Amino acid sequence: MIIVKAQNYDEISKKAASYIAAQVQLKPACVLGLATGSTPCGTYQELIRYHREEGLSFQKVRTINLDEYYGLPATHEQSYSHFMRKNLFDHIDILAENTHVPDGLATNPNAFGREYDELIASLGGIDMQLLGIGSNGHIAFNEPGNCFVAQTRLVDLNQNTIEDNARFFESAEEVPRQAISMGMKSILGAKRILILASGKGKADAVKGMLEGSVDPLLPASILQLHQNVTLIADLAALSQTAESVLQS
Repeated sequence: MIIVKAQNYDEISKKAASYIAAQVQLKPACVLGLATGSTPCGTYQELIRYHREEGLSFQKVRTINLDEYYGLPATHEQSYSHFMRKNLFDHIDILAENTHVPDGLATNPNAFGREYDELIASLGGIDMQLLGIGSNGHIAFNEPGNCFVAQTRLVDLNQNTIEDNARFFESAEEVPRQAISMGMKSILGAKRILILASGKGKADAVKGMLEGSVDPLLPASILQLHQNVTLIADLAALSQTAESVLQS
């Protein structure tokens, strides 16, 4: 795993956007795997700047989002579909039909998950997957558990995740308890993975991902098995990781 150190969140965002912009420039019809939450917001703002000020076009890009809250319509202001429109899609020239976010109202979410995996395969897989990491080590909504699950499917959210995401809602009680999440097979099938981490709250998870064994109790640890992963993290997020690991 390549570790790129950043001084702060702003530098993380600029570095991450430069990787994604390069991917789009090298392969205009690439498939980007996208993430939500607070961590990628700065990256998306920088990509909007690339589009507006430097002419970066997303017209041929296809996107696949990692997850969506189950039970929320795409129009809900806390849905990830709304998040993507607000934070990226509405500000660049990407075609709406080329953007894909799981359906939070799918009547049969696990059948939908199989269709979502088939969609990813039909696009030739993901060229670059953007990830964040939860404070409990989750990636997408793949929560700590007894095993890694390959398929996109309906998942129950960990209480820790609910509490972390409560800041986006009026209260923790309003946070959905389930989500549709991309599974590990499609994530690990990406040709390149870019994972971002910012703040002391992610330090223990980052340490476990980099230093621990591959363990479903820390889902991000599975990224050790991928041959092309770049971690962009600030000093706070790297503060618990051994210096010998950071220099290797």
